[in-house]
Amino acid sequence: MQRIRLRYTKRGRLRFTSHRDFQRAFERALRRAEVPMAYSAGFTPHPKVSYANAAPTGTGSEAEYLEIALTDHRDPDKLRELLDESLPAGLDITDAVEARTSGLADRLTASVWELRLDGVEPEDAERAVAAFLAAGTVEVQRKTKNGMRTFDARGAVADLRAAPSASDRTGQEPCAILRLVVRHVTPAVRPDDVLSGLRAVADLAPPVPAAVTRLAQGLFDEESGTMTDPLAPDREAAPAAPPTAAGTASATAPEGPAA
Repeated sequence: MQRIRLRYTKRGRLRFTSHRDFQRAFERALRRAEVPMAYSAGFTPHPKVSYANAAPTGTGSEAEYLEIALTDHRDPDKLRELLDESLPAGLDITDAVEARTSGLADRLTASVWELRLDGVEPEDAERAVAAFLAAGTVEVQRKTKNGMRTFDARGAVADLRAAPSASDRTGQEPCAILRLVVRHVTPAVRPDDVLSGLRAVADLAPPVPAAVTRLAQGLFDEESGTMTDPLAPDREAAPAAPPTAAGTASATAPEGPAA
């Protein structure tokens, strides 16, 4: 059995698809691309697809991950192209590697998010960020299936800063851009929770819903402030390509007589 790990995106209007909607679209793409999927046992077999830390509905993403199991060997790059062609624009397969290591989910420990706050002055956003980071704890509430839950949104935030300001096409409306690095903890702290925290500590309330996009996820290095590629260990574990016939012949050819 071969395992392939894929990175995919949720762009444009496709950010509003639920995780279940994506699952259905992806399974249709597997059938269209004639991927030799492995199936589970039991009365209702289903394709062996493992999803890792899907982004909330309504948020865009450049870095979603999943793993599939195949019954026959396929070239990851060609498989990526076939699946990408079978998915709607906006759900794009951007990378594929053969799984050669374990623990993909263990390498997804943090996410980098971009929050676009239309109608918010960059200076107001900077003041709110400073107040949030200075707080020891920032309690927020979120409705769950078990009712309202209160938890700390500050502890999971590894970094939060205001990016260079931006404007809309007319150049008249203010717009603040925030870059957020949040650790994957339990309970999960989402970008909306951080926005609720900014409202609580600094009364920052964007006039329109924020446009939220996940830019990356992986292992976050606290010292350098960088995020590692979770697929890099699989690439590094790939065996070296065998030497070509021409290269072998050149390496073993006897030297000519000295001039």
